[in-house]
Amino acid sequence: MELVWLEDFIALAEHGSFVRAAEARHITQPAFSRRIRSLEQWMGVTLFVRTPQGTKLTEAGRHIQARAFEAIGRLYRLRAEAREVAGKAEKTLQFAATHSLSFNFFPRWIRHVENGAPIEAIQLHSDSMLGCEKLLVNGEVPFLLCHRHPEVPSPLTQEQFISQKVGGDTLIVLVASSLLNSNSPNQLPYLAYTEASGLGRIVAHRLYGSREVLALNAQFSSHLAAVLMSMALEGKGVAWLPKSLAEQEISNGRLVRVLDSCWDIDVQIHLVRPIVSLSAAAESFWARVSDQSADV
Repeated sequence: MELVWLEDFIALAEHGSFVRAAEARHITQPAFSRRIRSLEQWMGVTLFVRTPQGTKLTEAGRHIQARAFEAIGRLYRLRAEAREVAGKAEKTLQFAATHSLSFNFFPRWIRHVENGAPIEAIQLHSDSMLGCEKLLVNGEVPFLLCHRHPEVPSPLTQEQFISQKVGGDTLIVLVASSLLNSNSPNQLPYLAYTEASGLGRIVAHRLYGSREVLALNAQFSSHLAAVLMSMALEGKGVAWLPKSLAEQEISNGRLVRVLDSCWDIDVQIHLVRPIVSLSAAAESFWARVSDQSADV
């Protein structure tokens, strides 16, 4: 039994395609398929079935999915704990945060949490939502800072992870003022988030069943809100952008609202951690955040 087999299992369950999962794991598809077969042979059961719509979990596969997710995280956290005990790991607070929160929210938030008592050392890992979730699950970081929406389910289950709301923002449908003057909303190109984006999950949930009404046809996509804002400023289309990111551009009139406020999406900012015990430094930080959560 090898740890990479479990990681491959999670990747295939997530992507539903041997090709996409192999790309995500940065190995060839034949090598990836062999590792999945090795896991099934070790388990003694078939975990996946191929269908015209893609690869799906069998009943046995669904049964072990959550446990595999948890087992990977526990093994990586066990490694981190062993390194800490052995003195090979620096006593640094590790955070994963999506790109938009890394640049705009994190610096102000961490200064507020410190509140005159600076944290000794911090390391911030900035990535897509999908990348940040993997860092947390693999035990490489104890904390994830991300956007959430109450109606959008998270792959980080309540049985394994807990979170605290530490802020909020609003996604607004924005477009360059020059583009709005010559186009009706239904004719505007749509600048979309990719599936790896946490904001993309939230916007997709809001648009479910509404694409026909809005006639939105994605002509460009990125997991970075900053990239979508740059494209919008260049007059390339319309995008749902965080108010905190686009505040200056809205203020100076370079970006304007293209749909009324009923299409705004209020989002929450959460700090997520595993339920299992963390290092003393991480637990102390979590307690500090908990004491301030009533102010959010």
